[in-house]
Amino acid sequence: APIVELLILSGANVNAKDTLWLTPLHRAAASRNEKALNLLLKHSADVNARDKYWQTPLHVAAANRATKCAEAIISLLSSVNVADRTGRTALHHAVHSGHIEMVNLLLNKGANLNTCDKKERQPIHWAAFLGHLEVLKLLVARGADVTCKDKKGYTLLHTAAASGQIEVVKHLLRLGVEIDEPNSFGNTALHIACYMGQDAVANELVNYGANVNQPNEKGFTPLHFAAVSTNGALCLELLVNNGADVNFQSKEGKSPLHMAAIHGRFTRSQILIQNGSEIDCADKYGNTPLHVAARYGHELLISTLMTNGADTARRGIHDMFPLHLAVLFGFSDCCRKLLSSGFDINTPDNLGRTCLHAAASGGYCSGLNFLFSEQQSLMTPFLLFPTRTPLHYAAANGSYQCTVTLVTAGASINEADCKGCTPLHYAAASDTYRRAETHSGNSHDTDEEPLKESRLKEAIFCLEFLLDNGADPSLRDKQGYTAVHYAAAYGNRQNLELLLEMSFNCLDDVESTIPVSPLHLAAYNGHCEALKTLAETLVNLDVRDHKGRTALYLATERGSTECVEVLTSHGASALVKEKKKKWTPLHAAVVCCLSCLCFPCRTPLMLAITNGHVDCVHLLLEKGSTVDAADKRGRTALHRGAVTGCEDCLAALLDHDAFVLCRDFKGRTPIHFASVCGHSEILRTLLQAALSTDPLDSVVDYSGYSPMHWASYSGKDLVIYAQVPLCFFLWQKRASLNRCLFNKGTNSTTLSVLVSCFCHSRTPLHAAAFADNIHGLQLLLRHQAEVDATDQLGRTALMMAAENGQTAAVGGHEKCALLILGETQDLGLINATNSALQMPLHIAARNGLASVVQALLSRGATVLAVDEEGHTPALACAPNKDVADCLALILSTMKPFPPKDAISPFSFNLLKNCGIDTLGSSYSLVCKMGAVA
Repeated sequence: APIVELLILSGANVNAKDTLWLTPLHRAAASRNEKALNLLLKHSADVNARDKYWQTPLHVAAANRATKCAEAIISLLSSVNVADRTGRTALHHAVHSGHIEMVNLLLNKGANLNTCDKKERQPIHWAAFLGHLEVLKLLVARGADVTCKDKKGYTLLHTAAASGQIEVVKHLLRLGVEIDEPNSFGNTALHIACYMGQDAVANELVNYGANVNQPNEKGFTPLHFAAVSTNGALCLELLVNNGADVNFQSKEGKSPLHMAAIHGRFTRSQILIQNGSEIDCADKYGNTPLHVAARYGHELLISTLMTNGADTARRGIHDMFPLHLAVLFGFSDCCRKLLSSGFDINTPDNLGRTCLHAAASGGYCSGLNFLFSEQQSLMTPFLLFPTRTPLHYAAANGSYQCTVTLVTAGASINEADCKGCTPLHYAAASDTYRRAETHSGNSHDTDEEPLKESRLKEAIFCLEFLLDNGADPSLRDKQGYTAVHYAAAYGNRQNLELLLEMSFNCLDDVESTIPVSPLHLAAYNGHCEALKTLAETLVNLDVRDHKGRTALYLATERGSTECVEVLTSHGASALVKEKKKKWTPLHAAVVCCLSCLCFPCRTPLMLAITNGHVDCVHLLLEKGSTVDAADKRGRTALHRGAVTGCEDCLAALLDHDAFVLCRDFKGRTPIHFASVCGHSEILRTLLQAALSTDPLDSVVDYSGYSPMHWASYSGKDLVIYAQVPLCFFLWQKRASLNRCLFNKGTNSTTLSVLVSCFCHSRTPLHAAAFADNIHGLQLLLRHQAEVDATDQLGRTALMMAAENGQTAAVGGHEKCALLILGETQDLGLINATNSALQMPLHIAARNGLASVVQALLSRGATVLAVDEEGHTPALACAPNKDVADCLALILSTMKPFPPKDAISPFSFNLLKNCGIDTLGSSYSLVCKMGAVA
């Protein structure tokens, strides 16, 4: 402490913040250094300072069990319920630390028991989750809601069950909480306990009568959760022994045995089978537990299922057998186990695909080698099902090793499928057809990049191998497309280069337009890299399809800028006409641009301005686009430029003589729009441009509001400042004054002219007061705005500030009213009346602005003046006329108030009508621990 005092006396800043925004007061509270903390407080350390997590010193003291420090801080605070960034108060942190003394202190100082953080968790949730039983009992004794829920519907019982707090669970059950209450996902506390492997909690819940067969929103029971959980073996045994239905199926038809099969829970699957689980139960896709075990490669579980009579010939999804799934995902050991049952390896699924097709499709060469080693008759499927061979699947997935294995085994390299496609067709577009791989949840993009590169190289090797082994690139499918067409259509540049390099015969296919050339396909689909490869190979880029369209026409029509650049840079002509309308690519470009007019009456220039495309704006203006064209609301491109704030776009419009004072359907100019959006530099530019237009234009909209009104209302004080020296000329008829207005020292006359005579006679000062714009109000007052100006209803800015005290932040409007009062001692303004004969004192009293009432009374406001309804300021406090009349009658008799027990039910109704809730709030916010699982 002496060192702290010495530093402070030497000029150290007691409120300095480090990189985490922690002040010395935060540090003292965290270390429970009472002497240092009291010394800092003595030298006016900020008790409301917040760190990067918005935590105050009280939050830190509560979290670190610094009771004495908290007491010292609380004495200087107006509220102990301030929340940090996560919405947690000091009570949340105290409960989290489990310090009952701190919790008791905060509760005694007015901490709200039921305050919620941003996930709607109350302090009592943390007590339940962390097992702070004594703290929980204290909170319950003080009135905490034991039935509260968080944003995801988790109760205290869910929370305690998730973390295995058995004593808390027992206490909550003794308090009578609903044991089978579901959360937002339909999970009960028993679901959560089983999923988290909390067997002691599960046992307590079951003994208390929890429903062991209650399904959640997806139809899963606690037994499903126990079957899939990492540590749920004991929970599963407990549930089975207490009558859980082992054959209960979820909404997708999955039984607990399916769930055990997903993760290979061998012991749990045995328990389920021994207790009557149906071995061949099928889900909605037709998959049995054996299918699931084969899909995930659990060999031991497959053995258990087969030993207990699982049907290896049962068809699942797409009529696939378990063997199909095992070989599709490359589990050779599982395949060997399944084949040991005598299953026919050549049995196809409903699409005619055998296990060999599945192995080729999966791209696992080990699976193919295993199948070939098991049976020599595997070549039969090539003859029985000629629609698509395993080689087609391997080529489509770019699987080089599988392709080599199949070709070596005798697969026909040029065999066509039902669409006339050979394996080379699929290999040419292998990036498109390759089966999506499953990645683990912790994979990162940096890990995937080398994998993608490896697959790309493998796909090229696959195509190269096919070409080296007699694949014919000139073969066409039933639509007339070759492998070159496929590579161009799917943008596979490297495959396209390889095809062109290794087969000179492909050049004829590149030139071919029947049915359409590869150049057209690449242009239509926007593959600029493939298009570039073709453009460098071809002599003539102006070949036309059957409709007479060139590749340039298609690229332009599709709006592919990069493709258009590639074609034009290689000499493609923009003058070749198509057959039907005789349009050139230039026509297609115009149509593409004009398609923007699907927006109601918006020109391309408007859209370019809206999206900030400066180059497009210049190009359109150079080509003669109408700069002042308006949409159906009368708004021009300049209006849009004022909103977006793009200075370059705005300068381009003004360079082409855009009319600054053009008005939309409400009479608003671009200056209004710039004012309301707060673009001060844009506004300054527009105001300077407006000086060269009509000097008699008052720049008010059809409602009579000026840009200053809009800036004042929107809180754009920089914009207000921009208008102070520049707008004056727009309200003056004499051009001789304009030079002095650009001087920085604009005098008070400038602003007095600016802030007079608007809609309903309201000035920007009225607007600033109405909108609680304190900074704008201060700026206007510094420029000597007329504080006693009234609108057509007789209201001054002071009345406007007082009148809106309950429509927004009351404190803000009080400040506005006090700022205005600070500028005048005029008793005429203080006692001015509006059209309803109400003085500022009437209005401030009616809206509960105590500080404004006090200020008005201190300045001589009369308390006896009556409004048009005959009410004094005192009676104006009543919420309505009837109450005011009743209050007047009571005051006139000057009788004492009746005792409390003599108040009739009518009195309570009167209080209710006055806005006083006599019963108190029955609403309590609910909150809870985050979602488990």
